[in-house]
Amino acid sequence: MTGQMATAEIVEPYAKALMAIATEHDLVDVIGEDTAQILDTLKSSEELRQFITNPIIKPATKKAVLAQLFEGQVHDYMFRFLRLLVDRGRILFLQEICAQYQVLLRELKNIALAEVTSAVELSDGQREQVRDRVKVFTNASDVELQIEVDPTLLGGVIIRVGSKVLDLSLRGQLRRLALSLS
Repeated sequence: MTGQMATAEIVEPYAKALMAIATEHDLVDVIGEDTAQILDTLKSSEELRQFITNPIIKPATKKAVLAQLFEGQVHDYMFRFLRLLVDRGRILFLQEICAQYQVLLRELKNIALAEVTSAVELSDGQREQVRDRVKVFTNASDVELQIEVDPTLLGGVIIRVGSKVLDLSLRGQLRRLALSLS
């Protein structure tokens, strides 16, 4: 069994269980905000990521740190879920489980995730244009944007939604022009 397959076999059921709890208690959006907050915290702290994945650190110590960070900051069901992950030795998958919950939430609400790479920071108007274009492109009811600025792009944007890529960059236009001329 590959590492990715083992991860998927662990991550999916936990994310689905969290979604089931959230749905049952009408907390889908609340838990969605909690998982987003946890993801932001994990992304901003390499030290925390290393701490929760370290097998030498005792579960009680991990619970104490998670309590300092998240108790009272996330819904009680989410906090209990974190403790459960520690008890089951699955806290090392926290980032992946939270990310998978976000995927399930987007599917439930028919929200497309568009990964946008832009040469410069996009204005609010440009963000709305990208959102509108992706809505038409995907037939989604709403669009969540993840924007990354890449100055090497020259100009324009590249939009990725799942496996589909819409290359509206200057480099992409030049490449297509070169191909049509050859």
